[in-house]
Amino acid sequence: MRFSDVGYIIKMKKHGENSLILTVLSRDHGKVTGYVKNALSKKKNAIFQLGNKVQIDAYARVEENMLSFKVELDTPYAVNFITDNNRLIVLSSFCTLSDECLPEMDNLEKLYKRVENFFNFIDEDNWITHYSYFEFYLLEYLGIGLDLSECSATGTTHDLAYVSPKSGKAVCAKAGEPYKDRLFKYPHYILQESYNPPLEDVRDVLKMTAFFLNKNFFATHSLKFPVCRANLAQII
Repeated sequence: MRFSDVGYIIKMKKHGENSLILTVLSRDHGKVTGYVKNALSKKKNAIFQLGNKVQIDAYARVEENMLSFKVELDTPYAVNFITDNNRLIVLSSFCTLSDECLPEMDNLEKLYKRVENFFNFIDEDNWITHYSYFEFYLLEYLGIGLDLSECSATGTTHDLAYVSPKSGKAVCAKAGEPYKDRLFKYPHYILQESYNPPLEDVRDVLKMTAFFLNKNFFATHSLKFPVCRANLAQII
């Protein structure tokens, strides 16, 4: 097996004296993990940082073997995170969710575009908004996307205002009013492809995505919800 791809470093584990087991979230092959020989040197230190975009040449003699990587730096995104604690917390959440939720060698399709946007706009004021898009579409990729097309109580497609934590379905304003304290806010800006919503709306979406990721993925697979993701609320 042999292929080339480009993607973002999401996990590194030291192997032996100076080598790494590297996990990259790639454009065409999804999450891929491979062995990098002689990675831990001063000359290569700038390459192997979480969040950096790298080009990989991957190869294995037989499919059952772990891939070996040759790695070159594409874009040093890590520098955009290490000088800002809030961005660093979100990067940690992104890397952990990507590593724990996504299968190996599975094309991410349109989810990868959301990943690219998160990194491409990390210096913009609305960078956290792009991260919220990643989590929302991660739910869809995992097959636990929300049904936001019509009100689950009345069937109307108008005046949708809430999302039920029980069913993951939309609820209109009138039907949801008596229970609004127990419902999530409807993610209007996501569906409208708006990238400059009020910060409160972003906070509501991330509260909702955290709930459904925990309930429908981590709890279902008897996994502990990542602490780094649970702590993300403190920065918003």
